[in-house]
Amino acid sequence: MKAVFQRVASAEVRSEGRVTGRIGPGAVILLGVARADTEADAEKLADKVAKLRVFDDAEGKMNLPITSVPGGKFVVVSQFTLHGNAEKGNRPSYLEAAPPELAEPLYEKFVACLRGMGFVVETGVFRTMMQVELVNDGPVTLVLDTKA
Repeated sequence: MKAVFQRVASAEVRSEGRVTGRIGPGAVILLGVARADTEADAEKLADKVAKLRVFDDAEGKMNLPITSVPGGKFVVVSQFTLHGNAEKGNRPSYLEAAPPELAEPLYEKFVACLRGMGFVVETGVFRTMMQVELVNDGPVTLVLDTKA
């Protein structure tokens, strides 16, 4: 399971022209599910993003998790293209990306894990065209992979 974690001052996701998620400070997570991923990957990644110490402490050092951010929330958006492979040619292959019937339950499991930890989690709508608008804070952007 891969994720792009972006610390944000604010973010909004729209699906088919309708706002489906909006947050102030927190993080946007673009989540890619691979064919070989399991519920254990979803749990491991949710635990990782919940504990990432990438928010500023009183001295301005990235040392705090999202739980230290007043009102800190997540926006999670499904992003199968994270498993795109463009090593050969100019058109990416998505063979490693999980098919929707496998990806959607694991995406939902990841979101449920974060919510189960007490986080407010806004989402996009699975299998729709979405627009994500965000104000990247820092900027701080990390690429996470449960298989790395």
